[in-house]
Amino acid sequence: MNVLDSINVFRRRLTRILTKNIGKTRLPRNIDLTKKPEIKRVLICRPNHRLGNLLLITPLIQEVISNFPDCKVDLLVKGGISPVLFENYENIDTIIQLPKKPFKEFIKYIRVWLSIRRRSYDMAINVVNNSSSGRLITQLSRSKHKLFGDINESIQLKYQDHIHIAKSSVYEFRNYLTKLGVDENNKEIPPLNLNLSASEIAEGQKIVSELVDENKNKTISIFTFATSDKCYSEAWWAEFYDRLMLEYSNYNIIEVLPVENISQIGFKAPSFYSKNIREIAAVVANTEVFIGADSGIMHLASSSLTPTVGLFSRVNQSTYQPFGNGSFAINTNTSNIEDWIEGINGILKG
Repeated sequence: MNVLDSINVFRRRLTRILTKNIGKTRLPRNIDLTKKPEIKRVLICRPNHRLGNLLLITPLIQEVISNFPDCKVDLLVKGGISPVLFENYENIDTIIQLPKKPFKEFIKYIRVWLSIRRRSYDMAINVVNNSSSGRLITQLSRSKHKLFGDINESIQLKYQDHIHIAKSSVYEFRNYLTKLGVDENNKEIPPLNLNLSASEIAEGQKIVSELVDENKNKTISIFTFATSDKCYSEAWWAEFYDRLMLEYSNYNIIEVLPVENISQIGFKAPSFYSKNIREIAAVVANTEVFIGADSGIMHLASSSLTPTVGLFSRVNQSTYQPFGNGSFAINTNTSNIEDWIEGINGILKG
């Protein structure tokens, strides 16, 4: 770890200590509970640059738009891929990007903060409770309604899945609206959604058709890579892939490759490589099921609305597992290959 990285780690720890008590979700004074709140501009704070973490805010974006169809949404994030991820959300007005390395780009960092202060919002939402930057910016914003991502005990007791990082902010948002006189919403949380267009999906279908055996009209997509200890070994994947080939001999199997262009099965399956995030999602959207370890690509697959099977070896399954459209997670430490096939059959064979 170099000096700048060490400083950044220290900065994050220090700011979390300093900001943990900043802000608390509460109603503003003089609220008329007989009228639906007029929310025209919303700030959503998720100062992160990772693909998966950005996709995990799409359920909240959908929930905000569903309640306030005419509102404009500004997103505060980090990194450069966010405009591509949210380009098909018409209500998103501005994507405000914090620099990834605040010490290296300090002036730019401060300018972003000042630009937030100059804007007026009806509501500001910090998505993740332990985000120091998110809490600070929510507090500093000129917003009538401020949600800080508090861990609400009543929500914890009512919803077992409140721990999921994509769901907790939606539950808090819904809970806050009830305090404003809006009817309680007990519908299922919206799934991750990249909002692929019909033309994007059609282009993905063309790509898939060029990769597969035309005599087999259904396809399974897999992703064999992941970062650090989330990545399963080549031996693990060799056994699993052989079983998939045996069990689903009447299906095509294609492998989506990571940006590193690595295959844990030695490129045995027809493979697809692209650096275009939306193109990858469009390819997955044209398959019956996606199978892969916990990663940004797993969340991307889920956001294509394809049934997604997430492979987890860590204890964070409840926080990050795919959901919606028949998706589910597998704890590979406490189950076996027969369990995995049974779950996949539940998707493919109904």
